[in-house]
Order: sequence, then structure tokens, then C-alpha cells
Amino acid sequence: MNARRFEVYGTVQGVGFRPFVYRTAAELGLTGWVANVNGHVEGEVAGPAGRIEAFAARLRSAAPALAQVRRVRLAEGARPSYGEGFHVRHSAPADPDPAAREVPPDAAICDACLGELHDPCDRRHRYPFVNCTDCGPRATIIEDLPYDRIRTTMRKFALCPDCTAEYADPADRRFHAEPVACPVCGPRLAWQDLRGEQALEAAVATIADGGIVALKGLGGYQLVCDAADPRAVAELRRRKHRPAKPFAVMVDGLRTASRLAMIGATEERALTSPERPVVLLARRRWRGTPPLAPEVHPGLARVGLFLPTTGLHHLLLDDLARPLVVTSGNLSDEPIAVDDAEARHALSGVADGFLTHDRPIRARYDDSVVQFTGRTRITVRRARGLAPAPLPLRVREPVAGAGAQLKHTFTLAADGRAVLGPHTGDLSDLASHEAFQASYGHLRHLTGIEPRVLAHDLHPGYLSTRWAQAQPLRRVAVQHHHAHVAACAAEHQVRGPFLGIAYDGLGLGDDGTLWGGEILVADLTGYRRVGRFATAPLPGGDAAVHHPSRTALGQLLGGETLGSPRPYPWLTRPFTDRLDPREVSVVTAMVARNVNCPRASSAGRLFDTVASLLGLADRVGYEGEAAVLLEAAAGDTHAVPLDHRLVRADGLWVYDPAPTLTDLLARQLDGEPVAQLAAAFHLTLAIVTADLAAHVVAEGAPHTVCLGGGCFVNRRLLTEVRRRLRAQGLRVLVGGQVPVGDGGISYGQAAVAAGRLAGRE
Repeated sequence: MNARRFEVYGTVQGVGFRPFVYRTAAELGLTGWVANVNGHVEGEVAGPAGRIEAFAARLRSAAPALAQVRRVRLAEGARPSYGEGFHVRHSAPADPDPAAREVPPDAAICDACLGELHDPCDRRHRYPFVNCTDCGPRATIIEDLPYDRIRTTMRKFALCPDCTAEYADPADRRFHAEPVACPVCGPRLAWQDLRGEQALEAAVATIADGGIVALKGLGGYQLVCDAADPRAVAELRRRKHRPAKPFAVMVDGLRTASRLAMIGATEERALTSPERPVVLLARRRWRGTPPLAPEVHPGLARVGLFLPTTGLHHLLLDDLARPLVVTSGNLSDEPIAVDDAEARHALSGVADGFLTHDRPIRARYDDSVVQFTGRTRITVRRARGLAPAPLPLRVREPVAGAGAQLKHTFTLAADGRAVLGPHTGDLSDLASHEAFQASYGHLRHLTGIEPRVLAHDLHPGYLSTRWAQAQPLRRVAVQHHHAHVAACAAEHQVRGPFLGIAYDGLGLGDDGTLWGGEILVADLTGYRRVGRFATAPLPGGDAAVHHPSRTALGQLLGGETLGSPRPYPWLTRPFTDRLDPREVSVVTAMVARNVNCPRASSAGRLFDTVASLLGLADRVGYEGEAAVLLEAAAGDTHAVPLDHRLVRADGLWVYDPAPTLTDLLARQLDGEPVAQLAAAFHLTLAIVTADLAAHVVAEGAPHTVCLGGGCFVNRRLLTEVRRRLRAQGLRVLVGGQVPVGDGGISYGQAAVAAGRLAGRE
């Protein structure tokens, strides 16, 4: 008889790992025990040496689907046990763990639980909170580790005898499933003074009558209405103050999803995965009355679809038999509501009723959003189901990244891993800032990561920067676009120098000007700028983001002089004539006098310019809307590229867009369709990018290219850029797990901070 202590590190709590260890030991005839300890699993095992080795091997190779095993350690010091069997011990807090603790994300309802939900003979028939060790809430209910019911928001629900028996039965899939519950002992639905099934019926009736329901979901409140009812969707837009940004649509299954959108094998796997993200898909073209109201995604050829994540969502879809708009429970730009009283205060003017329940939400998690370009996944928003699963990062000393301003996230990193926190939203007001601080404090506590160094953006006006500067930690300032490309490089574990291409809206450069179309030679410690887009004034500063017509006027009137003439007045007159003469006059004076007209080398603002020139968007409701409309207009249209020019200025290769805009206006005047011109612009930017890369590679830049920035959410641009760079023999990388836009900035900041610290050792 041999005996060994074992420790297992990784995502091994809240994923059915202890029941798995129990079954594995029992199958091998081993005795001993297992328990959750702090952030990992440990125990003792006794039996023949060969079986103990087989036991350790299975812990690595046959773990539950939701687990991520990173390290298994066997050690001496266990006491041989004879005839005592194997059992699961109650967990107890231990000394601080030397390794960062991992918090499991929430997982969508599994097939077995779904079967029970629909089985009239099962005691959990139509019970909205059905779950087991393979599915259900995790990150949103955990208050502390080790993961046990008493340290979750389920502690208030005492198990009934039937659930107690399941919880204690090693042969049951609810063996030590901490959120286990049933209609007798678990959470209950509520609608005003109605409870349970009656509450659900009231919500269903409200939605069926064209109303809007505030639904308490896994990681926060959601607003729900009939996705086929134009009046309901339009009213939701009006009340939520969200005039144009597309809504996500929840459907009952793949069959319905495939009737609404084009779904390949890669998209299907994402839709049905335990993460259940919203997947952006090319919508089908419909004849007659469309199955979705046009107001769901106005002017766009893509639609965000996702499948039900909980039993409650399934019941709503079953009873209503129609697709549903399911969007964040907040007003535009505010954090998603999680507290019941907070939700009623914030959403009382939006919802016609509240379908809530009595299980508290501990952590705020919005829905994740992804899309695919071929087999490449692009994460647009990393939240429920994806966060806070750890990502690889070469880091020794604990560090944190404070993030940017828009699409905000933060990152905590230690022990070779980084925890990218959930999407917070835009840090534009006190409520979102407080939500960020609460999320940061909670996740820091759960993971046990106490950063010694805090990385932040250069921009002094960002709330994240101000917060970072107030913390009693060593600080590292990281340039915005360096963080973008560093995030891509770190995710793909690029160790040496690389060529970084960062295209986005705006970020403060190290020279005090605004950047956004940047070519960098970089590594995870520093960078040098080797190329850029030409600068142009942004009349009104930040206000120009919501007024593409002003951005276009800035380009036409004050674009950087690089030897090319600006578009001739006779070409620009059709554009200026359709604008408000007062706006044209004011902006002209602002540019001429350089009043509140910061200059920017921004790819994102060039997209805005072209969208406005083509009449697609003069004013927008959200950052990036004009670019989205421009991509939608381009579709799959074949195009001939526009004129373009690269020049050498101050030691950099610079793209001069003046010839591009002149050609665009001339071809527009000749009657070329908007779709062809939109496609031509995308093609031109891809050619320009490839030419910039070719020039700097010829001068010695690395052959590995890392793409970053929100412009690369644009599938047509990304596809064309990758194809042309690969044709030059370059290795091209883009973020997959890490958001390619500003949601990935904090991860890039942490990577740079870790790189600089390692370089000093």
C-alpha cells in the first residue's frame, strides 16, 4: 500500500472536479479523500503505486469539460488508509495560495438539465433554476473561495431532503453541485405579488402584448421584448435611449437560428458551447415580411444571435414561440443593473414589468459577443461564459492593467496567467466607474492576486488613468496602441520583436497628439513608431466622434499637407451643400483658426469621414456606428481600389488620404454606386496597409505582424489585410480570446508591465 498527497491547480472548483476525483478513485479501487482548498483541489490517495500513477494521469487527461487542469502534483506525507473508502471532505479556508486562484465562468444549461426541464414526470419540470455540476451559475454567485455553497449567494437556500440526497450521492450528477436547487427549496420567480409559474405567465403575457420585461438573468438584468414586433423594438429603443446600436436576439435553437442567419460549423460550435456568446452572423435575405423587425439591426447585414443560457430563458422562448430581443438591462452607456432595488430605480421608465427572483447576483456579467472570419474568432466583448477564465501571460511579479475609457475591462495577472475582468462598459460617469471599482475589488479578492505594479493609459483624462494614479502602487504608463498590439502578441505568446498594426478611433500618443492609424516595431517592453496615417483636425474634439460630417469637413479643409492637393471645391460642393450651412460655416472657421481642433492620425475617423461623404452617416448614436454602416454598405461587392499615396515624412512612412478622398468624390460624382465606393475604400486601406508593411519590413522590421484596434472588428478589412500580408510571406496574428478593440487594452497593459519588469531582472 502506497499513499500520496495530491494537489491540482487550474479551474478546478465549481466544475464538478471533486465528484470526478471521487469516481476516478473509486474506479481504481483507491482510498483517501478530496477537498476544495483555497483556490485549488487537494487530497490524499492510497493504494498500489501503479494505480496511483494512473489516478494522477487521469486527473490531467480526463477532467470534466468545464475544468482546466494546469498542474498536478504528487507528494509524500499521506497516511495509508485501509478499508476507509474514498470520500469528499467539506472545504475549509487555507493559508494564502502561492498560485493565483481561478474562478470558473458561468455555464449554459446542459442537455441533461434541459431534458428535466421539459419532462412532465420530473420533479424539476419547468423549474427555471435547474442546474448540475456541468452547468449553471458560477462566477456570478461566488462570494469567496474555496467554492462551497456557504460561500455563494445560494447559502440562504437550505436543501430539501431530495436535493440533500442528490448532493450526497456520488453516483448522481448533482454530487456536490453547489447551486443545486428545486421548486421546494430553491429560488423562486416573482412578478409583483405573483410567484413561480404565475409570475412567468404574467411576463409571457406582457411580451406577447408588445410590452417590455426586465428579466433578472445570470449576471444582471436584461430587457426583453418580441423581436418581430417593430413597435415593441422601437419603443425599447426610445425608452433605453439607444437609437441605432443593434440588439441581440435570443432564439430557441439552431433550427430557428439557421432560418435567420447563415451559420457555418464554426459559428454553430460557438452558439452551442457552454459559453453561449452572442454570435454576429450574416443575416439571410427575406422575401415578404421579415421574421425580425428591421429596427433590431437598422441598416446592417449582420445580426447577433444567441441560444438560451438558463432554464428561465428556455421557458420564455417555449411559451412565446418567437425570437426575443434580449439586451442589457440598463440605460444607454450605464452599467448593467444587478441589484433588485437598483434595477427598479434605473429601469422603471423602460420596463412594463419585472420578472425577478430571490437569488442575489454577486458579480456583474453582461453577455459575451464574438464573430468569425473564416475559422478565426474575434472577441468583441468578453463577459459571461468567457470571463473570468484565465489567459496565458508570461508574468512573475503580480501586475494589473487599469484599461482604457471605452469598452472598459481590467486585468489581474500573476503566476503565468492573466484574468481579464468582465466588460464594464464605457467609463463615462460615476455609476460605471463605481461598477468597475466593485468588480476589480471582488475579483482581486477571489483570485488572491495583489498587484504590485499597476499599468495604465497615457491619457490623463481617462477615469481609469485617474483611478490608477490614486492607487498606492508602482505605476507603469503604457501607450494605447502599444497596448493594442501587445495584447495580440501576448495572447499568441510572441516572445521576440514584432510588427504591430493598430487601427482604432483615438488614443493619446507619446508625443501628446492623438493617434489611431499606427505602424509600430515593438516587443512587450517598448516600441518605435515607423508609420502612420496623415493627421486631420477633429472639429469640436471628442464631439466629432458623434458627428462624422464634422470629421469629414476637418479632413477636407485641414488634412495634413503632404504634397497632394486637397479635394477640389467643385468635388466637395455636393457634400457641403447637403449639410446645414451654419455647421459648415462654424466648422470652417474652427479649422481655419485652429480652435478646439485637435489633430489625429486616426483610421477610425477616416472611416467616419468616408461614411459621411457617401451619405451613410452624418451623425451617429455610438462610437463606431459610421464604420459599421460603411462595412454593411460594402457587403461582398467587387471593387476597384481608389487612388492612394505613401510619403516619407520625419523618418516615418505616412499614408496620405487626400488622393483617396479626391478619387472617391470624383467617382461618386460620376455616379458610381455607394456599395462599390464603400468596397473600394476597404480594399484601398488593405492595399495601403500591405504597402506600409512592405516598406518597413524592407527596412528591417520583423516578419511577425500583430493586428490590434477596433477597426479590425471589421471583417472585410481584416480579411483583405490578412490576405495581402500573408501574400508577402508575413506571419499575421490577431486576437481571438482577447478583445481586439479597447476591451483588450488592459491585457496588453499588463503584458507590457510584466515585460518591463522581467527586463529589469
